[in-house]
Amino acid sequence: MLVQTKAIVIKENEVGETDRLVTLLTEKAGVIRAFARGARNVKSKALSATRLFCYAEMSIWASSDKYVIRDAAPIEVFFGLREDMTKIALASYFSQLLLELAPSEENAADYLKLMLNCLHFLQTGAKPPAQLKSIFELRLLSMAGYMPAVEACAGCGKFESKQMYFLPQTGELFCEACHKRGTAVSISVVSAMRYILYSELKKAFSFELTDTALSALEAVSEQYVIAQTEKRFSTLEFYHTIE
Repeated sequence: MLVQTKAIVIKENEVGETDRLVTLLTEKAGVIRAFARGARNVKSKALSATRLFCYAEMSIWASSDKYVIRDAAPIEVFFGLREDMTKIALASYFSQLLLELAPSEENAADYLKLMLNCLHFLQTGAKPPAQLKSIFELRLLSMAGYMPAVEACAGCGKFESKQMYFLPQTGELFCEACHKRGTAVSISVVSAMRYILYSELKKAFSFELTDTALSALEAVSEQYVIAQTEKRFSTLEFYHTIE
């Protein structure tokens, strides 16, 4: 069966002298691994379309046991990411999270939109990397079924207090009166988390925080990722070494 779909390369491996084995986040089939025969040949139409972070229109032959890319035409290659180590490290972290949390063999259009939006803002420098990282983490976890409960205090239902506390292990939020443990977060950070989670994706990037609040948001969203996935990510560690 021949599948026409938009896809972005989130992992690439060289195979033999001229082939590539790529992991794709596709619009119609989620995360799949596909062979691109002859893709490393300088005359191949798939040369740039099968490189890491390239977004392309693809024709993929799907059989019972493998996927083979028949044709690929680049839409956006995100060359700007390769000009800055922080950008490429963060994009690599996004890819590793998708490998962990994005679905396979089912529609993943929303996951693809999230990745493309974050890479666009990361490439252009229009938004701080820390802000994009938090947006990606919280939105991705929510889409994957790990939506944190930040709408009100889990103990008494209070909407806000001057100081609130977030528990990464459960995704619950507590006010000053109800908390017994958790990470202290200001109401500005809580408001940013709510905005990220409940806004339309195209509006989720439209907020600003002080540097202190943005650092706190980045820390708490990262804690939530690690607590919920119970994993350490090598790309995240690399990002922090060069940040």
